[in-house]
Amino acid sequence: EQFPWITYSDLWILSGVCAIQEMQGPHIPFRPGRVDRDVSFCTPDGRLPDASKEQKHLRAIFGRMGFNDQEIVALSGAHALGRCHTDRSGYDGPWTFSPTTLTNDYYKLLLEEKWAWKKWDGPKQYEDVKTKSLMMLPTDMVLIKDKSFKQYVEKYAKDNDAFFKDFSDVVLRLFELGVPFTQGEDARWTFKSSFDEK
Repeated sequence: EQFPWITYSDLWILSGVCAIQEMQGPHIPFRPGRVDRDVSFCTPDGRLPDASKEQKHLRAIFGRMGFNDQEIVALSGAHALGRCHTDRSGYDGPWTFSPTTLTNDYYKLLLEEKWAWKKWDGPKQYEDVKTKSLMMLPTDMVLIKDKSFKQYVEKYAKDNDAFFKDFSDVVLRLFELGVPFTQGEDARWTFKSSFDEK
């Protein structure tokens, strides 16, 4: 009510864009225009990826949104950030050693570390053999088991700039998917981050 010029929906996306940038990630253009709806308009449960599944499932989930293998792998790079919590997903642990900084470390770790099934009472997940402090989900590991996915993991592991460019492009598409914008693409804003050169 205090800020009628922005919807909750736009605020969530704007927050995500700014958070990615402040965690040293790429710039992601933002376009306002999302409309708040009541819960009856929400996507039903079961439409997000199930972390216990394999590549066929990932392709089915993201394919129906128009994303190809390269874009699926680029989106998966978001796992460089944050961690899983047992009280939310059942899984536990961070994917990288720097979960508040967006880099291509997720891809490097997938390829360079040895991974084994974690011995615990929770759902099936992998842990790094060396430190036992990192984790990967079954959906992460299919990115190196599947030949088509693996070529992009290798590309992004070698080239952080390529990852940032592709990640920015695909996240922009994801954030705008299905939004009935009344303004064109020229209405997008790009914000500076505190890491930009002055």
